[in-house]
Amino acid sequence: MGEQGFYARLAARCLAVDSLLCVGLDPRPAQAPTAADAVRVCLEIARATEGVAAAYKPNAAFFEALGPDGWRALCELVASLPDGVPVILDAKRGDIASSAEAYARAAFDVVGADAVTVHPWLGGEALGPFIDDPDRGAFILCRTSNPGAAELQHVSPMGPHGTLYETVAEAAEAWTAGRGVGLVVGATQPEALGRVRDVAPNAWILAPGVGAQGGDAVATLEAGLRTDGLGVLVNVSRGISQADDPAAAARDYAEQLRAARAATLEARAQRTRARGAEPLSGLHARIADGLVDAGCVRFGSFTLKSGATSPIYLDLRRLVGAPSLLADVGRALGALCAPLTFDHLASLPYAAVPIGTAASLVTGIPQVYPRKEAKSYGTKARVEGVFEPGDRVVMVDDLATTGGSKVEALEKLSDVGLVCSDVVVLIERGRQARPQLAAAGLELHAVFTLELLLEHWLAEGAVTAAQAAEVRAFLAAG
Repeated sequence: MGEQGFYARLAARCLAVDSLLCVGLDPRPAQAPTAADAVRVCLEIARATEGVAAAYKPNAAFFEALGPDGWRALCELVASLPDGVPVILDAKRGDIASSAEAYARAAFDVVGADAVTVHPWLGGEALGPFIDDPDRGAFILCRTSNPGAAELQHVSPMGPHGTLYETVAEAAEAWTAGRGVGLVVGATQPEALGRVRDVAPNAWILAPGVGAQGGDAVATLEAGLRTDGLGVLVNVSRGISQADDPAAAARDYAEQLRAARAATLEARAQRTRARGAEPLSGLHARIADGLVDAGCVRFGSFTLKSGATSPIYLDLRRLVGAPSLLADVGRALGALCAPLTFDHLASLPYAAVPIGTAASLVTGIPQVYPRKEAKSYGTKARVEGVFEPGDRVVMVDDLATTGGSKVEALEKLSDVGLVCSDVVVLIERGRQARPQLAAAGLELHAVFTLELLLEHWLAEGAVTAAQAAEVRAFLAAG
């Protein structure tokens, strides 16, 4: 389903003025001590920026602080803003039932805004009055720009994502059922912005924090821009209103964003051309880059368990020293397992137990693991964990090279009555494992092939062309 109503109008405005700049209208007391001053100051800024403003964002707090006259001034301002420019009321509303309906009527029918910022703390039902009508927009607080936001927004709940703000992003797209959704993610948090884009690929992101708060426009667009070159509104308030020449400041910000947008799209296109395929992005690109940074990938001359000499060594045991990367690996494995039917993850010791644990924490699915050797004391268990005969498991490992260790593990799992028909790994190292596993009745699923990772590392400059060619020759010979 394509964008409708408000979000379609917003996209059209961005394209019409070739701008992703949202102009914040915050009449601070020093500039606007009275309601009349507030209207005058904001209209002066709006008229000065009309040619480059993709949207205006008046902040309700500064008007409400002026009492009844301030509320009337807000309504007057919105009615007087240039036609055709969407208006987002920054009010951060959120309540339930009739209270939510009243807040929505106030924002849309009384003030006349096209969209409003809201918070998700009371769940999807509380947001219904703000998001049910596609002609009106809502920007849901997700990962805000203030430093203290991490106290709650970075909490890791049990669920498919690592943080509360990622959970909000996924829920927001579900609440709106494809009609379009907006999320507020601070420009001061480009990594979080990238994670939100992974979870909500179609959302519009309102990114405050560029300018006075120190957010970087280039990093914001690199992390948040959609594949269509839209999807991000970068809000600037004080950087324009407190400038000596607000019109010139707005033009400068719009040009920065225009250049950053063009550079981001061209860089993505170059990576695609270099690979001849869609490049890795989001979560998968983060993991691929993280494997190199964590020293999990080394080039040289290494003797493998089989006795062969390899020009590349993958040491995924080092993941335990990189908690954020390990958590990302758990998310990727959890997503890979999602379509499969099973009761437990069965991680192979030793390298796969940490990544299996990460996937278990992300998905909430319990883990078992076959021991390398049976205990000679206590329960003398061959498989650790809580399970019943007949339960289905998905085998989890770090790598798939020949498949031999998986076939051995299958025997241990079968001996205690567990049923397994699927193997998930982070990296499929070569081509030998898949047919050997198939012969044992196991289907292999991999987050990456080594060839795909090589293409990514080559495009990113993490590996030389000579190193990549040597690895490919080794894989082909095997």
